[in-house]
Formats: sequence, structure tokens, C-alpha cells
Amino acid sequence: MKLGLICALLLGATPALAGRQSFPPQDEAARDPSLVTFRDELRAAVARRDTDALTAAACPDLMLSDGGIGGPEELRQFLTLEQGEPAADVEARWQALVRTLAAPGYFDDDGEFWMPFHWRIHLPARIEPAWSYFTNGENVNLRAAPDREAPVVTRVSFEVVLAAEPASENDYRAVILTDGTQGYLHRDYLVQMSGYRAAFAVSPDGTWQLCTFTSGR
Repeated sequence: MKLGLICALLLGATPALAGRQSFPPQDEAARDPSLVTFRDELRAAVARRDTDALTAAACPDLMLSDGGIGGPEELRQFLTLEQGEPAADVEARWQALVRTLAAPGYFDDDGEFWMPFHWRIHLPARIEPAWSYFTNGENVNLRAAPDREAPVVTRVSFEVVLAAEPASENDYRAVILTDGTQGYLHRDYLVQMSGYRAAFAVSPDGTWQLCTFTSGR
């Protein structure tokens, strides 16, 4: 079940329109030991950059991208270096898979297991996911200026925040909390709400499979 986010901030709005909420991640994988085993094996395959093992563990109709062919073959292409493509681009895709599978996850109402945990937070329709971020940390300093020596306005723990300006290469991003408080958070603690997520599902023969790895909302 999605968690409802009581958030009424519109982009560019500064008044306090809602209270702050914290969503501490909880990994529910331990509810099914067979899932834990599958996830551990998949993580190990990713660490080895073992494309064959990954495609063998994928659903026949694995969802990877809108308009793609789907399934194990698209996953193989996604993780394989194409002629003329910078190696760093493929490594970035592998790293996205590493981070996603390392994140805590939850079971949805259909029994599928989704990662990361914050994907279960439901954003109101008026909130643009591309401008929404999950603060992946506890007591993260919200500073008054984009500098690690700037005064601390407040501390943020596992909250959804809105970007107050377009993304840049700066270490700090201007954000708005759901109560209207403004400040700067270090980019290392910000995870885009429309970023990568993955889902495992049980196949007809009772084994777990990787059935979703995609981004966007």
C-alpha cells in the first residue's frame, strides 16, 4: 500500500501549507527467506557484472523502459557496452542497479517486492516527481546557504522535499520542506523520487524473478 504524503506545496510556493513527515526506511524482505536468498544472489551477480545470471533471473516480460522490447534481452542490451559508447555510461547503469538492489524494500498489495522503500510514498498529483526528492538520511543538516560552514536551519530525517531551483553540479541544492522551510541540503542525501526502482515477483513455478527495473514516474 502506498503511504499518503500530506504535502500541499506547489513549486515556487513558500508559505507553510503542510506539516513535515518522516518516512524511516524499513526493509520487509525478512518476511520471506526465499526472497532474501534471491536478492543476495542477484546482488552478487551484479557485483560480478554477470549479465547472464541477471537475464536468467529476469521475468519474460521484464519492464525496463517505456516503448522498449522488454524482457531479458532488453536488460542485456541495457547493461552491455555498445560500439562507440563511453564505458562510463554503462558503468553508471550498473551502479544504478547496485544502489537500487541495496536499498530497503517493501511488499505491495499484490505480493511484489519493491525497492527502494520510499517508492511507496504517494505524491499528490500537483507535485512534480522530477522536482521531488527523498532525504535519505537521519538528522541531515539543512543549511542557510550552500556551504558546509553555513548555519543550520533545521535537521531533516527521511523526508520528501521539493527542489527550489533546477539541478546543478553544486554540492548543495536549494530545497523547500513541506512546512515551507527553505534551505540547502547536500546532494549526497537527496534521491530523486522519480529515480530508479526495481520489483521482484514470484513466477508461476514459485521462484522469484526480477520483473521491473526502470525510472520515471
